[in-house]
Amino acid sequence: MRASWLGRVPYRPTHELQWSLIERRKTDEIPNTLLLLEHDHVFTLGRRADETHLVAGEDVIEEYSAEIVETDRGGEATYHGPGQLVAYPIISVRELKLGPVAYVRLLEETTIQMLAEYGIRGHRVVGKSGVWIGGEPGGRPKEGANPTGRKIAAIGVRISGGVTMHGIALNVSTDLSYYSHIVPCGMPGLDMTSISREVVQPVDTEAVARSWAELFADILFFDIDWVSASYLMDIQSMQVSVSV
Repeated sequence: MRASWLGRVPYRPTHELQWSLIERRKTDEIPNTLLLLEHDHVFTLGRRADETHLVAGEDVIEEYSAEIVETDRGGEATYHGPGQLVAYPIISVRELKLGPVAYVRLLEETTIQMLAEYGIRGHRVVGKSGVWIGGEPGGRPKEGANPTGRKIAAIGVRISGGVTMHGIALNVSTDLSYYSHIVPCGMPGLDMTSISREVVQPVDTEAVARSWAELFADILFFDIDWVSASYLMDIQSMQVSVSV
């Protein structure tokens, strides 16, 4: 599997890059590929999102130098921005004989194992995708304890022709105040958290990305071939430059 840390990139051109890679993966022009990155401030609306999931008006969101994008992944509304690890696997689940649910569980398991490296106990919540810490959402915390049911990673995927796109967004040192402008994951009052909030210290997003990638590869019994960002795309022009 090729993997690349792209750094901080806008949402729309990266979405176009995914489609370019997914078409090449379908025809075996490229191997399985993993994009790791941070996005500029953006609120994305998945296929199950509606206008009620935007709390703030577009004028307010523009004041925060963010944009709103309707996208083709599953799920509702979410936020991407600096300090958040976004992982976009472009892999053939058809070849791996993985169904959609098994694939989502794999993304969750990778994240749970990665969080353990920071002393954070991540877990699943029945009936809800993503990774959580502290218990069920909406539960009552013990006196003096942090709120329960904090969500630390959201998942939204699309599978086209047996190949995946989109993926998982893990809050590393994210500015969590941006979530107040949406109903994250369609859950009013949801408490979002981050690794840095939980461990109370700065955390490097690229270091988390590389750790996540290695765990993801291990679970799939893949070797990783790390390639530069310029190998996949020209960051300045945002023109796809895939080498086959």
